[in-house]
Amino acid sequence: MLSLAEVELLRLGRHGDPFSLLGPHRDAERRFWIRAFIPGAVELRALTPAGRSLGRFECRHADGVFERQVARGGPYRLEATWGDGTKTRFDDPYRFGEVLGELDVWLLGEGSHLRPYEVLGATPREMEGAAGTSFAVWAPNASRVSVVGAFNFWDGRRHPMRLRRECGVWEIFLPGVEAGAHYKFELLDAHGALLPLKADPYARQAELRPATASVVAAMPDFAPASPERQSANAFDAPMSIYEVHLASWRRKPEEGNRWLSWDEFADELVPYAVDMGFTHLELLPITEYPFDGSWGYQTLGLFAPTARFGEAAGFRRFVDRAHAAGLGVLLDWVPAHFPTDTYGLARFDGTHLYEYADPREGFHNDWNTLIYNWGRTEVRNFLVGSALYWLERYDVDGLRFDAVASMLYRDYSRTEWIPNAQGGRENLEAIAFLKRTNEVIGGERPQAVTLAEESTAFPAVSRPTWGGGLGFHYKWNMGWMHDTLQYMSRDPIHRSYHHGEMTFGLVYAFNENFVLPLSHDEVVHGKGSLIGKMPGDRWQRFANLRAYYGFMFGHPGKKLLFMGCEFAQEREWNHDQSLDWHLLQQPEYAGVQALVRDLNKFYRESRALHQVDFSGEGFEWIDHEDAGRNLLSFVRHGRDGSAVLVVSNFAPVVHHGLRLGVPRHGRWVERINTDSSFYGGSNVGTPFGAAHSEAVASHGRGQSIVISVPPLATVFLEWTA
Repeated sequence: MLSLAEVELLRLGRHGDPFSLLGPHRDAERRFWIRAFIPGAVELRALTPAGRSLGRFECRHADGVFERQVARGGPYRLEATWGDGTKTRFDDPYRFGEVLGELDVWLLGEGSHLRPYEVLGATPREMEGAAGTSFAVWAPNASRVSVVGAFNFWDGRRHPMRLRRECGVWEIFLPGVEAGAHYKFELLDAHGALLPLKADPYARQAELRPATASVVAAMPDFAPASPERQSANAFDAPMSIYEVHLASWRRKPEEGNRWLSWDEFADELVPYAVDMGFTHLELLPITEYPFDGSWGYQTLGLFAPTARFGEAAGFRRFVDRAHAAGLGVLLDWVPAHFPTDTYGLARFDGTHLYEYADPREGFHNDWNTLIYNWGRTEVRNFLVGSALYWLERYDVDGLRFDAVASMLYRDYSRTEWIPNAQGGRENLEAIAFLKRTNEVIGGERPQAVTLAEESTAFPAVSRPTWGGGLGFHYKWNMGWMHDTLQYMSRDPIHRSYHHGEMTFGLVYAFNENFVLPLSHDEVVHGKGSLIGKMPGDRWQRFANLRAYYGFMFGHPGKKLLFMGCEFAQEREWNHDQSLDWHLLQQPEYAGVQALVRDLNKFYRESRALHQVDFSGEGFEWIDHEDAGRNLLSFVRHGRDGSAVLVVSNFAPVVHHGLRLGVPRHGRWVERINTDSSFYGGSNVGTPFGAAHSEAVASHGRGQSIVISVPPLATVFLEWTA
């Protein structure tokens, strides 16, 4: 029988090993006992699975502690009688065996479980003939952990969990709990103090903010490898990325300014991006986050698509619809830091479990967030598992790692910072984590790509780890973005003195696999819009932007454009409002949109513009020294012999009769002219839209052509034999 001390611990919810007392047990005399703690029950009976009574329990305490000796062991159910006389039949959670298998326990303890999300969190399943949900959470320093929800009146005494000491995971199977149930974990720290209720770190779905509970959801089906997606994500494939903040891309003002749902995004965003010619969508973080103003970059749900747009399963439908339309999907993913909200990861089991304990390492001063402890095997496992989860279970094409620069180096701005083992400021644990994540993705999901937002001169970000790199496929070229936008913001009369801002990017263009990013970061925090950065009168501002987009699409590197920039939105981006789609009723904005559509189309069709992006073999300067006239010209080459001449004129004057050396004899046909009247330009161009090469030496070449270059414009001429 239970001792009085054991009864007291059970009813107070203070027993650290409830499975040692509750459920079926055999005592030292080999007698069978069933014990249960059912608060609120006035009577309890044991039943056979068929419903035959096995007898009434003895009530050991009025709070609901019951026990009974039975003739033999075996399956049983419970029948509780409540104070109002009603009866309820249910399976006893404490009659079920262990949830985690021995191999899972070993791998979790070792920190080498590639897919911890398969065993941690909340998983609807059937166990020993009963349907329910298994719960498992890592909290090695807690003295008691319970799962709570409406199914047990949010009472942490009712369902304390079993501790698997080998890996620090608490587990329980709750029969009758179905998908859609809301839950949290209630923890006592090592000293018995009650902690704030915690959301599940591995939750697959969450409540819509400001509510914070986790939601039981089925595991998304595994997405098999796709040769088509692997081909579309290859280095020699075109990649033009449309960066989107879903909550402000388009709203329904007629319905209270509500967000679109996942299925509505599939109906509206996917065909729009396809029509515009983009190859990929990149979504600002959709991992569940508490504060709208963080745009998702302060996440507390690394396994849950945000509830803002509907149930988690809707996101998988969205990705499937995008792929069916030939559009890739990339996610912004945040392994650098997390917010301090008490229901989240901060001091999860009463200790610094997920974050570094030393605030010099574990607290980000600029963002007031906590920094993951990348040196802890379980934390690395958590993060690597999250990366693989989105790639395998939601079939996304790749992840853009946010704030990589902040991970690579200690913060020199602090009065105190902790040097690494070599005395430097590189964060060796973060570097090891990034390499490990990229290696796992490369081995387990080779069709996927990873991109780094990295603004420092850290070497070999996009080189393989076996060659000393970090293993990313691509690096954002922040230097190119900064220099070229600075140049474009200058009055053309001053540009000749800053010509290097447009040419310097080619000095290091082939050191990394670059993406050229005109991202959300360039149109927020008082920076205005891209069109707002352009100098001159209204006509010149639009011409400057069109010329700049042309230069970007001709320049080596994959392309990224933030939403709204494709039609020259005037105001700065506001995450609480829809884009200004009404501007497209005016010809200037519609013209920019038409240009971006045509640039994307030509970029995808012309191998010369995308096939050899990361080697000097694909690029050839014609003239980068004509600073006095604000002129730049170069040729892009494809492996198939294709060639495209790109000429940018960043002065507001026409250059008639401009002779340029060309690498090949033949006809050079104008394919894109950003000054075309279709785009809102003045329609200046080379007569008949083509130029034939002549045996006249120019720019160090034996062949040359003569063309007319429009004001503030970029022209693409394709070689034909």
